[in-house]
Parts: sequence; structure tokens; C-alpha cells
Amino acid sequence: MTLRTIEDLGDLSGKRVLVRVDFNVPLEDGRIADDFRIRASLPTLNELLDAGASLVLASHLGRPKGQVVEDLRMEPVAAALADLLRPGYTVSRPQGMPPTTEQTKPTAADNKNVTLLENLRFHPGEEANDPAFADALASLADVFVDDAFGAAHRVHASVVGVAERLPSAAGRLLQREVEVLSRLRDDPERPYVAILGGAKISDKLGVLESLVEKVDALLVGGAMAFTLLAAQGGEVGDSLVEPDRFDDVRRALAKADERAVPVLLPEDVVAASQIDVNARKQTVPADAIPRGLKGLDIGPRTVEEFARTVADAKTILWNGPMGVFELEPFAAGTLGVARAVAGANAFSVVGGGDSLLALRRAGLEDAIDHLSTGGGASLEFIEGRELPGVKVLQKEP
Repeated sequence: MTLRTIEDLGDLSGKRVLVRVDFNVPLEDGRIADDFRIRASLPTLNELLDAGASLVLASHLGRPKGQVVEDLRMEPVAAALADLLRPGYTVSRPQGMPPTTEQTKPTAADNKNVTLLENLRFHPGEEANDPAFADALASLADVFVDDAFGAAHRVHASVVGVAERLPSAAGRLLQREVEVLSRLRDDPERPYVAILGGAKISDKLGVLESLVEKVDALLVGGAMAFTLLAAQGGEVGDSLVEPDRFDDVRRALAKADERAVPVLLPEDVVAASQIDVNARKQTVPADAIPRGLKGLDIGPRTVEEFARTVADAKTILWNGPMGVFELEPFAAGTLGVARAVAGANAFSVVGGGDSLLALRRAGLEDAIDHLSTGGGASLEFIEGRELPGVKVLQKEP
């Protein structure tokens, strides 16, 4: 797969560039809790600024569903971006959605000022890929750079519509994501070990079914593991289970058996009666959890077993926490996996906001080869699905 990149846009000096960024960051009490996605955009933004371009940035934030939601305005993002840009650069904030050319021209004409548009999803035309909304966005610039891999699986106006209307290319972040994930999907060094976690098996069933055909071992933790355990007759107490997925997971496990791919499920779990930092916890067998208790983290034996498998890997993909790691009593499993992945002599890729946050809490970000911003887009790409936001940037054969 060959993408159009910034080089294909030619001389950008004096050009206005609309950049689709992924500033969909977590907010707590009106403040940004994690600026990783903003920092990840800086290489592309700095390169474009160095080339003499004037930047108009566009992103969504949260799920306002086509309406203005005051708590999802872009002001906190603009403040964080201003702090992260080089000294001397400023960020302006035109109000309204869609913005008009008159709103952005006075600021975009200044290379030292970066314009950040209002939340794209305040306008219903964004998610509908409405032609009029795409026209409005395209009118703001001479060329388009898409650096929002996290939105590449969406047929939205700022992802597909604008790219069809302007000379367009992939930013460095999106380019790097496609290169790295293509390696995992098409030509991983073996042994290739994947680790999946998170709450619902339904969210990752497609990638699980795909991975059992590609990996040499699959490790499953988090609440999603309880559906697999229950589908095989295990007693999982009051843990989260999706019975309507039993047939699906049995088929996936049967496929793994046919390929002789081990699927490691938790041997033991840390369980409690409720998700509470003060709840009394106990470690029990994962397939014999007493009624009234729910599994909230993988146990120490499971961490050891997962770590042994990871230690032999040459390629590692990790997406999703092993439990409710936000609460200290249930964090040990996720942090143990983070240390194992970081310490392995392997090409490692970690995605998903919770997995990345666990790495940061453990101070292990720098030990990972690639931190993916993609979330669902990463999983769909690895699964083999065609991402509309990537397809529209492909070079013609």
C-alpha cells in the first residue's frame, strides 16, 4: 500500500493547509487528562510550519452527535496545543461550525498562528459526510493533510469528503501507523504474540477471529475473557459475560485449535463483590469464581504465564487492559503485562487509550517501539478491513 505523503504536495510555502488531527482527548473537570494525541501530531505540524504553510486544524472531541455541547468545546485543547507548540506560535479559535473562509483567512494568513476549528461533530454534516459541509471545510485551504489515523475508519466529511475535494496526503503520524500496522498484518517476525483485553468481547471479536489466523499465541485478559471462559463451561460468578457471543467465541477457539495456536485465558483472577477501591478482594481460579464476586483483574499466576509467553516473542501487539486498572487494587495485572511487553526483546506495538495510560503510569512508554493512536482503526486495519480514510489517500497504480 502506497500513500500520498507530504512530499507529494510540492512547495507548501504560503499555502493554507487544512490538517485533520485527532485531538479527541480525555477530559476531566474541563481539563485534558492525557495529551498524548496532541503531542503525537507535533511532528507533522512542525514540518508543515517549517515548510512555510499556514495551518487550519480540524478535529472532533467526544460524541456530541451533531449538536453543540458546551463541555465538548475545543478551548481546553487549544490551550494545551498552545503550550506544546514552539515559542512564538499562537492558536486562534474561530467560533461556529461550519466555519467560514472569512473567519479563518485573517488568522491563517499568518504562519506564526495556528487556527483550531470548533468541534467538527457539533455539525451533523460531519458524520453524515454531507457534501455541503465537506465543501465548507475544503474552502478553508489549498491542500489537505490527514493525520488522524484514529478516525480513518470513518466515512466522515473531514476524513473522506475533504480528501476528495483538495490535493491531499497523509501526515507523518498516519503514514507511520499504516507502515507499522501493515508489518503486523502482513509480515510479522515470529513468534508473533497478541494480547487483547478490555470489557466486551463483542468490541474485539472480529480482530480476535482474524488474529488466531496470524499469530503464534493469543493472550486474553480483561472482562472480555469471562465470555470465553463461560462459553467453555467455566463458572465466572457475577463477572461481565455476553452469552449471545458464545457461539462466536467457540468458533474462534475451534479455529485456533485447528491451527495449533494457543489461546491463553486467565488461570486466576482478582475478584471482589463490587468495583470499589475499598472492596475486599481475593484471588480465585478464573473458572471457579464464587457467586457474588466478579473478576476485576488477572491474578499473579496469569501474569507470570503471560510474561513467559511474551518473553519468547519477536513481535508483540497489545490492545486493552487486563482489568479495572484505574483502581489501584485491580491494577497489578495490567501493570505486570506492561512490564513484560516493555522488557521483551521484540518489536512491540501498543494501542488503546487504557493500555497507553498504563504504560505511562509505569514509566515505560519509551520502551515500546510504536504507540498507536488508532484504537478501533488499528484493530480494523489489522483485521484486514479497508479503512476509508486510508483508501482515499492511496496513490493511483
